[in-house]
Amino acid sequence: MKANRMEAFSDGVLAIIITIMVLEFKVPEGHDWHALIDLGPKVLSYLFSFVYVGIYWSNHHHLLHMIRTMNGRLMWLNLILLFWLSLIPFTTGWMGDSDFAPAPMALYGIILLLSAISYRGLQLAILNQYPDDSAIFKSMGKDWKVRISPFLYLIAILTAYVSPWVSGFFYVLVALIWVVPEKRIEHFLRGK
Repeated sequence: MKANRMEAFSDGVLAIIITIMVLEFKVPEGHDWHALIDLGPKVLSYLFSFVYVGIYWSNHHHLLHMIRTMNGRLMWLNLILLFWLSLIPFTTGWMGDSDFAPAPMALYGIILLLSAISYRGLQLAILNQYPDDSAIFKSMGKDWKVRISPFLYLIAILTAYVSPWVSGFFYVLVALIWVVPEKRIEHFLRGK
């Protein structure tokens, strides 16, 4: 298998994840603008998750272009990442239905944490295809975003029981950290 087939499959899964999330919206029973107010929590949780899936799609796209040799290990690590990401629609729906109750907020963080750990596993497996002294290996091995994100997710999970708003702040903070795709990968790919 070539890496572009894995990328196409992943793109399809991520597109389905976004589609499933938007299908959670039910048409309001009212016929005026006020009827949409009740959808506020669902819309906000959808927006959260849409941004997260978009961030993963963008960074995943860059990451897969670094693959030198495709193998079964990379395929399985990619599937593990997609598994965790595929649970985002469930937690998104639960958060919106519960008006951001503590347990759904915490579970959302757990899914994001496991997605981040899976992404890092895939990243390391790809980086291991390069010599330890290569510029990309040295550069990506010290990725501060990858190191700080799990810590921030843990804080968000724990604070979900104190305040969903504080928890949400940490989820937004991680999204802001990752919203710009990895520039080091772009520079590396341009230099190839």
